[in-house]
Amino acid sequence: MSAQAGSHRRVTLAALAAKKDAGEALVMVTAYDHPSAQIVEAAGVDIVLVGDSAAMTVLGYDSTVPVTVDEMLMLTKAVRRGLTSPLLIGDLPFGSYEASDELALATAQRFIKEAGCDLVKIERGGTTVDRARALVRAGIPVVGHVGLTPQTATALGGYRAQGRTAEAALAVIDDALALQDAGCAMLVVEAVPSEVTAALMPRLDIPVIGIGAGAGADGQVLVFHDLLGLYDGGAAKFVKRYADLRSAAIDGVEAYAREVRSGMYPSAEHGYTMARGEAARLEEMLATR
Repeated sequence: MSAQAGSHRRVTLAALAAKKDAGEALVMVTAYDHPSAQIVEAAGVDIVLVGDSAAMTVLGYDSTVPVTVDEMLMLTKAVRRGLTSPLLIGDLPFGSYEASDELALATAQRFIKEAGCDLVKIERGGTTVDRARALVRAGIPVVGHVGLTPQTATALGGYRAQGRTAEAALAVIDDALALQDAGCAMLVVEAVPSEVTAALMPRLDIPVIGIGAGAGADGQVLVFHDLLGLYDGGAAKFVKRYADLRSAAIDGVEAYAREVRSGMYPSAEHGYTMARGEAARLEEMLATR
């Protein structure tokens, strides 16, 4: 276990700001259940996002769009029970905040009150800036998300990099600045050229977490299942696999199946025995029934 994890000191927004000022990289990772939360806690990460990517990695949907508030709350509560140190961010799913400030506030309050989130995350600029401002005014810390926003990927032309022309890059930067002005405490920038991130960073005071946005951001985030090789779907260009746990898991289950079928498992060492003489007594009791 890392020294950071062992100390169990709660990460705070003030601590993240201090790290940003000191030039220390921030580490964010997603988690979707209690075991994954315990793993990232032990690894000593700074921030945990219960992303709506759980729709695909955990729940088997084709995109992030179908996942519901109740499904996300169930997963987020499980993660909360596994964390002590990192900041916890809950991703508000598609359709749960866009329509009005009132809807956004009602949804966000559930993530704070029921699931114990420290912050909530919402996607895009535009009207989302108004939603962010309303949440901040109500005392709820907000994380913005610009660039590739998976909830509206269809409108953006699919899962592809954003900001590749000067005009498109300016739109990403404007969205980011508007979200900061609305009071967002943090920003996620996804799938934009590194030049866009470089242009954005001097203009932002809040911590910026990149995913496929180059090395210039204050920190990085990857999906738990992607970085550990657990997800069977295609990986984006920016994903680096640090382990191949899916193959290891398949090997383990195949070995178990072979031993069950061959009679090797369970052996005597994996079973229990009755106290001395009790088996004989049981036979006598059965015989006299």
